[in-house]
Amino acid sequence: MILPRRYPVLFNPKARSQRGRRALEFLMDNAAGLGLYATRSAEEAEALSRRFADQGEDIVIAAGGDGTLNAVVKGLAGSRTALGVLPTGTMNVFARELGIPYDNLDRAFEVILEGHVREVDLFEANGTPFVQMAGVGFDAAVIEETTWESKKVLGPLAYLLSAVKVLGETPPLMKVIADDGREEEGVAVLAGNGSLYGGQFKLFHKADNTDNKLDVLVFKEAGYKLVLDSLRGIAMGGVDFSNSTVEYFQTERLEVTANRMVPLEVDGELVGRTQHVIFKDDQPERLRVLAPRQPIGTRFEESLKAMMSWTKKTVGGSSM
Repeated sequence: MILPRRYPVLFNPKARSQRGRRALEFLMDNAAGLGLYATRSAEEAEALSRRFADQGEDIVIAAGGDGTLNAVVKGLAGSRTALGVLPTGTMNVFARELGIPYDNLDRAFEVILEGHVREVDLFEANGTPFVQMAGVGFDAAVIEETTWESKKVLGPLAYLLSAVKVLGETPPLMKVIADDGREEEGVAVLAGNGSLYGGQFKLFHKADNTDNKLDVLVFKEAGYKLVLDSLRGIAMGGVDFSNSTVEYFQTERLEVTANRMVPLEVDGELVGRTQHVIFKDDQPERLRVLAPRQPIGTRFEESLKAMMSWTKKTVGGSSM
């Protein structure tokens, strides 16, 4: 497969995971149709993306996980340059949201070749763009606490250990104000542009990344209630608000003020610490993304469908 022109592909050459190594092999195998740019940092990926957009490139491809993707999105924000996604990370939340194959690079590449563009909302938190979600307080604190070394050794368990530590700390108090004047108080805030959180978990069940609205979860209590409500929401595909301490609403603009400095994350990447966050969509253009017209199933989903189809035929045939 060769692209009609050599669109720039930004990737991290130091990817250490098995997926990262496979991604590098894939890029080398398809290098004849690609302009490969090995980036040394998220800042460089952002700067390169912005330069390509300023030069009028039609497409810039991000080959990496959610961190690489977020850096490229920052560079393309406000432009008409379309984003191509080759998901090579661990979670690939945005790819999952748009139905881009996240476990098959050949098929993800075909999506880029097909050239179907979807426009999605691009919100920002204190000026930092994000495509999927952002968090103030607890989940950002867990990301802040979790080191790369611990993730390498412990995998997902590293986040769990960090969460236990953060849960033992005194939570901040936050005041939340929506664009319609609604006011809430809580200890943690999640703002979703898409429906998914942390991978395949549909936590923001009303979310639509084309409706110009954020879906907001305000957690009223810390400790075990926060964990219980979160886990229940993940398990049920949305928080049960009749039996939780969580408030859920939609808004076009959101302001969060904390009683002390708290961490802020966007798309799983730590931005820093602040006491005041403003969420809004202030971009002159929506983000243009190369995405399938219809979500493409993963290998697991396709295998499951094939097995169910075979079972149905076999059972149906034996009953005749």
